[in-house]
Order: sequence, then C-alpha cells, then structure tokens
Amino acid sequence: MSEKSFYITTPIYYVNDVPHIGHAYTTVAADTLARWHRSGGDKTWFLTGTDEHGQKIQTSAEKRGITPKELCDEVVQNFQKLWKVLNISNNDFIRTTDDRHVEFVQKAFKQLLESGDIYKGEYEGWYCVPCETYVPDAQMGEGNTCPDCRRPLVRMKEETYFFKQSKYAEKLLKYYEENPDAIMPKSRYNEVISYIKSGLRDQSISRTTLKWGIPVPGDDKHVIYVWFDALLNYVSALSSGENSEELKKYWQTAHHLVGKDIIRFHCVIWPAVLMALGIEPPKRVFAHGWWTVDGAKMSKSVGNVVDPFEMVDVYGVDSFRYFLLRQVPFGLDGDFAEAAMVQHINSDLANDFGNLLSRSTQMLVKYREGRLPHDAAQTDLDKEIQSMAEETLVKAEELMGRFAFDDTLKTIWAFISRCNKYIDETEPWKLGKEGNVERLDSVLRTLWEALRLTAILIAPFMPYAAEKTYAQLGLSGSLFDGARSEWKWGGDFDVTVTKGEILFPRIDVEKWAEERKIRDAARLVKQNPLAARDYGKHEEETTIESFSGQELRVAVVEKVEPAQNSDKLYLISIDLGYEKRTIVSGIRKFFKPEDLIGKKIVVLCNLKPAKIRGNESNGMLLAASTVKEEQLTLLTVMDDTIPAGTRIG
Repeated sequence: MSEKSFYITTPIYYVNDVPHIGHAYTTVAADTLARWHRSGGDKTWFLTGTDEHGQKIQTSAEKRGITPKELCDEVVQNFQKLWKVLNISNNDFIRTTDDRHVEFVQKAFKQLLESGDIYKGEYEGWYCVPCETYVPDAQMGEGNTCPDCRRPLVRMKEETYFFKQSKYAEKLLKYYEENPDAIMPKSRYNEVISYIKSGLRDQSISRTTLKWGIPVPGDDKHVIYVWFDALLNYVSALSSGENSEELKKYWQTAHHLVGKDIIRFHCVIWPAVLMALGIEPPKRVFAHGWWTVDGAKMSKSVGNVVDPFEMVDVYGVDSFRYFLLRQVPFGLDGDFAEAAMVQHINSDLANDFGNLLSRSTQMLVKYREGRLPHDAAQTDLDKEIQSMAEETLVKAEELMGRFAFDDTLKTIWAFISRCNKYIDETEPWKLGKEGNVERLDSVLRTLWEALRLTAILIAPFMPYAAEKTYAQLGLSGSLFDGARSEWKWGGDFDVTVTKGEILFPRIDVEKWAEERKIRDAARLVKQNPLAARDYGKHEEETTIESFSGQELRVAVVEKVEPAQNSDKLYLISIDLGYEKRTIVSGIRKFFKPEDLIGKKIVVLCNLKPAKIRGNESNGMLLAASTVKEEQLTLLTVMDDTIPAGTRIG
C-alpha cells in the first residue's frame, strides 16, 4: 500500500428524516479533509452513504402504506441532492440495501459464525427502540431511560445471535494503549477506555421481531442487527465489485468522522468485529459535537431546525461551509447563529479575503494591463511576506493533521490580514504615480504569489471561491491534484490577471435582519403547522385594534403544484376575487392537490412576501394541527355562497 493514501468516511446516515445541519457538518468536514489530502498529493478515497434497515424504517413505511425499500429510495434522494448542493466530492455513495453490501454482510456473518465468534442464544434486557440497541442495566439512565437519547426503554426477550464482544476487551485496551490517537478528541478516548474497563458483554446482533433487514444466512427467522450491518459498510464499499482491490490500498489509513452519540458503536463494537474478521481497526475515529441554534436545542415545534438547503440558498455554499468549520473547534459542541455567520461573511470573507483579491487584481490590471511581472528584487518586507507564506503552509499542514479546521482557517486568515497590511505599507498606488516600476513590480508579484497560495489553502474549505480566485489570477488546472504539495514561492508564470466578480458581497445587516424575521416566520410554519402556538396555552392578550390589523380573507384554491426543490412544499395558486396570488405552504404530506382545488380557505393577506426555498410566497393559509403533527386540517368556509375576497373579522 502506498504511504500516500488516505481513506475518509462519514457515518452512513439513517434515512428516517430529512438531512439537517448535523449531517451537513460531518459531510462538509469529511469533504474538506478529502480535498486537503488530494491537494497534498495523497491518493484519496471518500465514502458516504445511507443506513436503510431497522425498525424505524419498517414502522415509517407501514404508516405510509409503502414498502421499506420504496421509502428508502424516496428519502435517500434528499441526501444525494444535499451533497450536490454542498459541493461534496465523495468517490462512492453506499446504501445498505445495495446488493454488494448485503452480500458482504452475510459473508462476514457466516465467517464469524464458523469461527465461533458468533453463536445463537437468548437475550432478555432493556431495549431502546429509537436507537435500536439493548442497554445494560448498569448503563441505564434515570427512570429506565436510554443513556444516549434519554427515551424510555422497553423490556424485551428474544432468541438472538450473539457476537463474542467480551472476548476482545483486552485486545481493544491493548490496541488503544498503543494507539492513543485512534480516538479523538482525548475526552472521547477516555470515555471509551472507561467503558471497556467497566466490562464488555457479548453483543446481540440479530432480531426476530422485524423483517426489514439483511437475513441471517441459513436462518431466515432472524435479520441481522442494524448496527452490525451498518458498520460493515466501511469495508464492504472497498471489498466488492469494481472496488475489490481498494481495501488493500486504503484501509490502513481509514479515518471515520462520527457524531459523539455513536462513539461506542464505532470504537467498541466495530473494532472488535474487525479483529474477529482479521482486519486492523481503523486508524482514527474522530467524534465531533452537537449544534444548538442561537443557544437553544433544535426543535420543529420551536421552528429553529436549520435547513442546509435554505442556508446555501441565502448565504451561498462556500460561506456556509466556511462558517461550519470556522465557528467552533471540531470535537466540541457548537452554536449556530445566523447573526454570527453574517458577521464572519462581512469581516472575514468580504473585508479581509475579498478586499485583498479585489485590490490586488485591480492594481495588476491598472498598472500592468493584467500581465504578471517577472520575479523582481525583494526588499526585507517582501521577504517577510514570503516567509510568512511558507510558515503558514507548514502550520496549516500540522493543524489539519489534527482535524483543527478552525485553527487552520485562523492561520490562513492571519496571513490574509498581513497581506492587506502589506498593501497599506507599500502603497502601490504611490509607486505607480511616481513611476517606480521595479518596486511596483516586486509588490504586485508578492501579492499575486500570496493570493496563489491562499487559493490553494482555502480550496478544500471553499472550492468555488478558490477556483474563481485561481481564474482571476490567470491560472488554470486543478487545485487538488497535488497543488499544495507542488507549491513554491516564485517561478515562471505566463498569465493574464483579470478583475472578476466580487466573491463575497457585503451583507446589509439592517436589511438582513428584516428579511430574517420573514424567513423565521416561514420556517416556523413549515416545520410546525401550529405556527408558534403552544398547545393548550394561550398567547398574551391582544386588543381589537391589533387583531383588526391582520387582514384575513376568503380565497379559492385554483391550482396546486409541488415545489420542485422541496418534498414538503406546495405552490398554491389562489383567487381572492380582486386579485390572484401564489402562496407556498408545507402541507404536502397531508393533502393531495385534488383535495385542495376548489376549496374556500382562509388566508392571511397582509403578510410581507417571503422567499421560501427560492419560491416567493404572498400570504399564509391558516390551519390547525395536532401537537405531533399527525393530523392537519385547513380553516375553510362552510357557506359556499361567501365570495372570494370577503374579509374575516
């Protein structure tokens, strides 16, 4: 195996819900690492995918009257669409329903059964249905709850196949003692070691209470436990079909990025299974933290669940990627605040980086018609910039080796800030006015070299911005095929610099604040049809004057179309009698178009227009929903003689 290889994975995401900021965070981090290693000349393989078996999938499909596979085929598209939107460069996308994975899992199960590491028995214990795992008595939370998700456990007893996890406790401890960086950050390492030392029990790895899973070979009464099945994806993707030779090439450099809630599965069950199969444990498992939103836990009822599609639509993909990795040290919990993202966009991206690129290219175009000066004599100040560039590269390499994304970006931006100061110190506009050609050439060449390195360093984080920067510098070719490993200051470049578009326009904060209020209201209605009302409670008392300011009118639904970029939204064309409008509403899962057409509904007409997933909405329909959003009914007019446009109240 080549020493210059790198294998990075995300967890395979469970397809029981739409992708959220947590999915985006892990995948953007993995993509950044993959791009970083490609830029450094490493032969890199990046795997992501979806986990599609288990009780929750079976139950959700039954509720909708479709097969589990039909549900998976539908929901998996949300993840695949988001990875395109986020500019994710994965080499492979594995689904646990893929034939290649099913075959590998059954083969591995059979191998361990024959070796005696799997045996049949009976299990009785406390079971967490959402996590799909048994919880030992010693690890239960208060009130017989799951230690991970805090939900109530249920007592279950069933025939099961067991994996001899207890057999590998000492081997695991020895491996981690010899490889202390195999689990990061250090706090997670300590957590896992403590867990192993507390005593490992054999792990139940089959179920008889459900059918949606991979059948146990030779015993169709059982399906393989979803976690045992899912973990094997990291190897099955490299061991079957056209990728059959990739395991030897990449496995010894395997790095798994996971959320901290699944650290035990990846650092106890998974390496023990690998040892039983005769495969080395992964080189590193890195567990990152969770996100809150403006200091609060994400909740649909509150309406503050961050939609990655919306964030990219509003702020741009590179700004979103930058903020996710800049805002918090990787491994710690973080808070997602749009106001903080706007501040970073305006200060870091627009003022610092954007300003450096704009000023430098503008001067090269103005004073040299875009032609890059040849290497010129350097002053001590020029040499200082070159030295800092070389130091920045070395420091960034070291920080990225520790997955310190935030510190890497801070290091790059310290260099950018120094280059902006360099412009103020050298005053190239004065040099041009004075006709000091030699000194001006040296300054312009220094700025161009600094920007060339900056483009290479930011490319893994913000690929589009880096590519546009490269193009404005007159450069072509890949920023990833060894670009960083081949970089050096100076050299012969026959290029023409152009002043392109502004990469990161400044955001008007006052205008943004007003627009955000509208988006927050739309998001609340979309995520929770109760629209910010606490069930069983009343809002603060209002006055007749305040209520009369709400313009409620009768409207006739004329046309209903699914929004193309959303699985939950309808574009609803309504007739108010005096005018026609389109409103965007998240009621798609409750109604078919034919259920709505012709109905007379109640609409709030004087709501400020809002952009929802790229569609303009002019108004809001009124509806009532149960707390768990299991049912929804529209407010309609019983008397069909009431004309459209009639005001209510």
